[in-house]
Amino acid sequence: MKSYQGYLIDLDGTMYRGKEPIPEAVTFVKELQSQRIPYLFVTNNSSATPEDVALKLQNMGVPCREDHVLTTSLATAEYLSAQSVKQSAYVIGEDGLKEAVRSAGIVVEEENPGFVVIGIDRSVTYQKLANACIAVRNGAHFVSTNADVALPSEKGFLPGNGAVTSVVTISTGTEPVFIGKPEKIMIEQAVDILGVPSEQTAVIGDNYETDIKAGINAGLDTIHVGTGVTTREALLEKPIQPTYAISSLQDWNITTPY
Repeated sequence: MKSYQGYLIDLDGTMYRGKEPIPEAVTFVKELQSQRIPYLFVTNNSSATPEDVALKLQNMGVPCREDHVLTTSLATAEYLSAQSVKQSAYVIGEDGLKEAVRSAGIVVEEENPGFVVIGIDRSVTYQKLANACIAVRNGAHFVSTNADVALPSEKGFLPGNGAVTSVVTISTGTEPVFIGKPEKIMIEQAVDILGVPSEQTAVIGDNYETDIKAGINAGLDTIHVGTGVTTREALLEKPIQPTYAISSLQDWNITTPY
């Protein structure tokens, strides 16, 4: 093991399971704070605002401010702002995404938008999808917050944003630019926000297909924790292994020297 000067940390399955905090993860972040080691929570959740995420973590005893949170909504808005495309967007998504887009100075409109942006929308309708398809066919730049096809719930797995996005992809024959994990776009933004060199930054997560792949795609070291989606047995079958694999964050010593 080696120590790092900064950490990018996943949430569900890493910091908590549903509404229940993972105690060893809470302790880990408290130790980061006490040693003034920078950290950023990086989540594919596009529906929640940074304030929502910070409040949830605070209620679990995790030291977290709004500026400790990077959602796919914020990352998507940053991506849109950097493109040489008409700065307007037709948005399918919830408050977290719409607020982030508007805050970036991008006009939300239905007619002739520069972008079509899709995030999870639990009130999605045929008409919303039809509007998105028309705009994409008319040349709008197609962007999606993340490719997660399923979301866990108490009743089982529900359709994720990737499933919603696929309707427009299949109808138009156009693939979107995905922003969230496992793509490297959001991780690269997170490294810039953290202000720590990438070679001194580690990605921590429980899901190999999103968290660990995102770190690998961005060229960062990765720490897999066995407290969530990907089991140790499943991990061993992956062609590219994480830099480290631990049972929980209780097993990680942040002060281990190089």
